[in-house]
Amino acid sequence: MPPIAADPGLSLSLHSDLASVEAVWRAFEANADCTPFQMFAWHRAWQETVGARRGVRPAIVVVRHRGRVALLLPLAAESTRLGQRLVWHAADLCDYNAPLLAPDFDDMVPPREFAALWRAVVTLISDHRQLRCDFVVLERMPERIGRQGNPFLALGVTVNPTGAHHMTMRGPWQQFYRDKRSSATRRHDRSKRKHLGEYGEVRFVSAGTPCEARATLDALFAQKQASFAARGVPDFLARGGTREFFKAMASDPSLAGVVHVSRLAAGETTVAANLGMVFRGRYYHVLASYQAGEIARFGPGTAHLHDLMDYALQRGCSEFDFTIGDESYKRDWCDVAERLVDFRAALTAQGAVAVRATAAAIGAKRLIKHSPTLWAAFSRSRRWLSYFSGRTRPPAIVADDAAAEVSGK
Repeated sequence: MPPIAADPGLSLSLHSDLASVEAVWRAFEANADCTPFQMFAWHRAWQETVGARRGVRPAIVVVRHRGRVALLLPLAAESTRLGQRLVWHAADLCDYNAPLLAPDFDDMVPPREFAALWRAVVTLISDHRQLRCDFVVLERMPERIGRQGNPFLALGVTVNPTGAHHMTMRGPWQQFYRDKRSSATRRHDRSKRKHLGEYGEVRFVSAGTPCEARATLDALFAQKQASFAARGVPDFLARGGTREFFKAMASDPSLAGVVHVSRLAAGETTVAANLGMVFRGRYYHVLASYQAGEIARFGPGTAHLHDLMDYALQRGCSEFDFTIGDESYKRDWCDVAERLVDFRAALTAQGAVAVRATAAAIGAKRLIKHSPTLWAAFSRSRRWLSYFSGRTRPPAIVADDAAAEVSGK
């Protein structure tokens, strides 16, 4: 573990095998400032189900200050058409990408010294022949991690096209619900839930066993697949290993009490489903779905969301995090909007070309997403393209179904 010249009290170690750093990682995450997306179990499951298939190589860096772990960076090297890039490990399935920080990290590494530490990290990785990269792309980072600022803000970051939203909560649920919603809205919600009851008894069911969790996730995947197809959106859950990853998370005994899989049933039919996580007093709403078709008119996703909020309050949560995404229903509930930031840097001449190309693409995406007119035109074009490729029904019909309810990612 070579020391850093600027501060001989800091030393670094690099791990390209998750097993070699498991004990250190698990012990550190117990008290580190982080989100549940930085838990070792999340990254091990992703590497085994997704990362290994893609040839992704972990590059986990542990920074110690006078022998004590100060920082853990879950990084990875992956090959692209533009060259090899350094990214957050499991970045595609982490709603928040971030380092794990010791509670007093700022005392160990003041913000003004983080740039020197980062250069040492990049040098350490670059010296490893199989991990050497052309450019760095670190996306979807929160500006705060737990009680601390994100040290990567010292490097010069850009704003991600998509933000995140969460809300503070106080129980009991019925009082919180009355405070958040008008009497007219509550009356409308009661009416729709009553109509749901015409399909059978409406029940909120938390999966009690791994088998139940996997069955609920199968229903969620099917509902998401139909939703993505209707909107002409690529189904990220169909990518190799992704469904297996979420099932592995839901079955991991070390995550009992953290991963929460639930469904809303109307009779024998699962009309909505979700996967969330409970972590340090916050409920993270990660995946959600609802049944399309006629029943969607009666708001199964909204009814399920209400039950989830009630569940979160019963678990002692004081925050409900809708995570990444700027859907309008999130703004209706949330009192906190959070910017997510990205960091890009070239490490080679080839990497400089890649950084310019990716920056241009992100700029165009930001322009489209932040213009209601452009976003509406883009969404319509996407639906028509999906229709002409034979994947969906005509967009006019799809639009009516999609407008019935928006709830979940």
